[in-house]
Amino acid sequence: MFIDRAKIYIKSGDGGDGAISFRREKYVPLGGPDGGDGGKGGDIVLVADPNMTTLLDFTYKRKYAAERGTNGSGSNCYGKNGESLYIKVPMGTIIRDIETNKIMTDLSHAGDTFIVAKGGKGGKGNSKFATPTRQAPNFAEPGMPGEERNIELELKLLADVGLIGFPNVGKSTLLSVVSKARPKIANYHFTTLKPNLGVVDVKGIKSFIMADIPGIIEGAAEGVGLGLDFLRHIERTRILIHVVDISGVEGRDAFDDFLKINEELKKYSVKLWDRPQIIAANKADMLYDDSIYEDFKKKVEELGYTRIFKISGATNTGLDELLKEAAEMLSNIPVEDLEISESEKFVPEEKRFTYDIRVEDGVYIVEGSFVDRLLASVNVNEPDSLKYFHKVLRNKGVLNELIEMGIKDGDTVRLNDFEFDFLL
Repeated sequence: MFIDRAKIYIKSGDGGDGAISFRREKYVPLGGPDGGDGGKGGDIVLVADPNMTTLLDFTYKRKYAAERGTNGSGSNCYGKNGESLYIKVPMGTIIRDIETNKIMTDLSHAGDTFIVAKGGKGGKGNSKFATPTRQAPNFAEPGMPGEERNIELELKLLADVGLIGFPNVGKSTLLSVVSKARPKIANYHFTTLKPNLGVVDVKGIKSFIMADIPGIIEGAAEGVGLGLDFLRHIERTRILIHVVDISGVEGRDAFDDFLKINEELKKYSVKLWDRPQIIAANKADMLYDDSIYEDFKKKVEELGYTRIFKISGATNTGLDELLKEAAEMLSNIPVEDLEISESEKFVPEEKRFTYDIRVEDGVYIVEGSFVDRLLASVNVNEPDSLKYFHKVLRNKGVLNELIEMGIKDGDTVRLNDFEFDFLL
């Protein structure tokens, strides 16, 4: 089964908590604080694997979490860092943040890696809070939480040449003849419901990868049928081979089909429409009047297309010339990474701990992630720890903001479950 989109939830490891510990040995009854720092949480890392071809694995498992950092311990022992989690994805996978719909990265080369979620930093042990005036701190810092987000994996095939054209014009047959690919082939519309890749390896030319893109129809750029799902697979191709049915046995007009397909390309992406095209007038073995081909050739040449080949996938007629032309063009077109505009790029937000203050029944309530973290790191029942608590409130600007809101001595301040009387 070919799966080219998947949504997963990822969470990096939380940092380990710093330890509260004091050195206690024989003859050293007051050895001072020796709590070690917590370990860093593991990262979530995506790796481009050339051996993967679909995102099928992600339909069975949708949640991924890295290991938490170990807490610190006494004797200034640091906690062990959490193991990072490495997730393999196919080459050509674009990573998108679902919440912002921005592109985080494009893993288009074998071995490319990207840290999609960084592990939380380990908290400091109480030994780090010792000062000449605070020699026995009875508090430590909790570990920073890991990052979590929902992301979408989008696979865009990595092919040098893309075969485009209406359904049933012979693209699958052409791919099967010129490569070892074995796509499903039958004489009815939309036989191909997934892209097929094949390596073209012909004596005398440099090998290249060719993709048979399922039939594009009118309205594809607006999402008619499976248009958008298929169109994006030719964004990475360097050249396009536009296959038309020149025989006319199904009552289709090759030139009209050619114009319609190019119009869909233009609607979807001007850059894609402007990509070099080779025109393959297929099913020439069934052509009853050669003037039909000559008329078609004249019309497309008037539009500026000069690379036109009369071929037959069924009889192999004209294929060598077609492939040599494609190889020659590829040798002069450099491989480029997918361009991501600045407006499409994901910019990670700096992790900040925030708070809000509101007044309810005369009580000043301070709440938010800053409050949660501060209360987790102090012991409000211990004098030195309480001093540190008030110092952090002052440095953060909480006390000044309370004064600006009109708080008076004796008014109650509440932070989660902890309350104290305000004194200026």
